Amino acid sequence: MLKRFLKNEKGLTLIELLVVIVIMGIIAAIAVPAVGNIIDKTDDKAVATEALEILNAAKIDYTENGTTSWKGKDDDLSDYIESVDDNNWTASYDSVNKVFTISRHEANQISEINTNNDSSLTYKELTDYLER
Repeated sequence: MLKRFLKNEKGLTLIELLVVIVIMGIIAAIAVPAVGNIIDKTDDKAVATEALEILNAAKIDYTENGTTSWKGKDDDLSDYIESVDDNNWTASYDSVNKVFTISRHEANQISEINTNNDSSLTYKELTDYLER
């Protein structure tokens, strides 16, 4: 019985352990950049969502008061939105083309949204980006 116990070698050899470590390293090398890209896209979507919320608040203010121009620093939309991280933005409504736009917001720097390098983004550009 003692001989059978000593011959029962069910442990890992050093080579098997090294193979497992190498495989784990390869998986980590693939997964870390992928997770980084997901985080970056999530940050961009959060910024775009903030810009869209500003334009939604502008739509409400336009409907209630007829206002067509808003500035972040002036706190024009404080009745409709609670807090915005970026307060350098300006928003406007073009009554001829019936388009709400936002400019000088972080969302303007996201190349996937602002493909024309315009100084402002429209409500449609933001919603199209967020629906992808």
